[in-house]
Amino acid sequence: MKRRPRVVIIGAGMSGICMAITLLRNGFDDLTIYEKADRGGGTWRDNTYPGLACDVPSRFYQFTFAPNPDWSHFFSPGPEIDAYFARVASEYGLPARTRFGAEVTAAEFQDGRWSLTTANGDTDSADFVITATGLLHHPRTPHITGMESFAGASFHSARWDHAITLSGKRVGVIGTGSTGVQIVSALAGDAAHVDMFQRTPHWVLPIPNFRYSRAGSALYRGLPGLNRLAYRSLRGVFEWFAVALIEPGQRRDFIETLCRISLSRIRDPELRSALTPDFDPMCKRLIISSGFFTAVNRDDVRVVTAAIDHIEPRGVVTTDGDLHELDVLVYATGFDAHAFMRPMKLTGRDGLTLDRAWAETPRGFQTVAIPGFPNLFTLIGPHSPVGNYALTAIAESQAAHILGWIQRWSTHEFDSIEPNQQAADDFNAAIHRALPGTVWASGCDSWYLGPDGTPELWPWTPDRHRTMMSRHDRADYTLRRVDAGE
Repeated sequence: MKRRPRVVIIGAGMSGICMAITLLRNGFDDLTIYEKADRGGGTWRDNTYPGLACDVPSRFYQFTFAPNPDWSHFFSPGPEIDAYFARVASEYGLPARTRFGAEVTAAEFQDGRWSLTTANGDTDSADFVITATGLLHHPRTPHITGMESFAGASFHSARWDHAITLSGKRVGVIGTGSTGVQIVSALAGDAAHVDMFQRTPHWVLPIPNFRYSRAGSALYRGLPGLNRLAYRSLRGVFEWFAVALIEPGQRRDFIETLCRISLSRIRDPELRSALTPDFDPMCKRLIISSGFFTAVNRDDVRVVTAAIDHIEPRGVVTTDGDLHELDVLVYATGFDAHAFMRPMKLTGRDGLTLDRAWAETPRGFQTVAIPGFPNLFTLIGPHSPVGNYALTAIAESQAAHILGWIQRWSTHEFDSIEPNQQAADDFNAAIHRALPGTVWASGCDSWYLGPDGTPELWPWTPDRHRTMMSRHDRADYTLRRVDAGE
């Protein structure tokens, strides 16, 4: 007789939704999702800043089991993506299976099961725990002298204060990554003036964000095969792009040429020079924006290249002595990309804590498991393929892989499973051998880098990751059975 596992999923964002639906569609319905916020959605719930959009085309950034024929744009805006995930979750009844406002603060593997504790003191137990806490969810704010003294409104881009009216205001944006670019593009022409404080310029590829017509949406609704064709076609484009990330050659040269040509849209030679990076395109995440160069060409938008010295009540003072007077200051300074499920306290076999296992850097096995932590799986875990790719596709592959192990547990093949240390060491050694040839190791500072300056990404194609996820090699894992004493 098959066993029915009790599964706890931590996080109700994109990957948690994907995992829960994958289990439900395969008959595993004894599951609970724990979500620290008052609703699901993850990054698309937390980020609500002006101009928010996904930099992956919507017909690829969606679940294959829930195609949406009604996307409004090629790169759809954040609220629309948030609504998509909420609708999919609702269609599968996930809200009723989710405990909102329940942050899991600790989980410990004891006597063959996981015991969990939430911030409000509630407890639960499970046969399997799956972390779906996301990659970019802990906002990172820089330490700048005097920042507490600023007299105007200030906030991180992921904690946007919608009570503040920006129209007609002087707005400062610290940060030039994708978030900063989207905010500046959206505020140009609405705010009285926008100062963008740049520490490092980024490469920007201005791909047009066209709107889908009603007739086109009707065609996608009437012919479901078109959704599958669009998905596969876009996946093929991103697979082509992925090769440029990991191998020098004509593809990488072609993308660099496009980026350099696009800079010709900057009329002012000095500004064009200031916006030209001194590192290879894609070393940092390539920014997709059709409106940024138009925005910075405006007289009411200024790119400030002098470093920030301090902040005073009136605004930002740069090292050249200039005071940039502001009414609102936005920190578009990114996230701690190496936190993963922390600060949650995880304790695995024989008292091993996650902090001890990750004392040097986050490290796992095949992006979905960690040695010493039985019956624990990770979605978008360390070294997942996250560089300019659809995380929905990665989550689906990982969820299917995790499902395969849970199915084997249900047929009594084992009681607990964890990757063996040798397999994990070999996996991580292979990654570090491959990384020097990738564009991320070509000489820039980015959130892709770990504490030792080495990129912590998947150094091969997404297709290779998908193939790896389709396999379940028992030799890489330690399988234990309670009745056998193993």
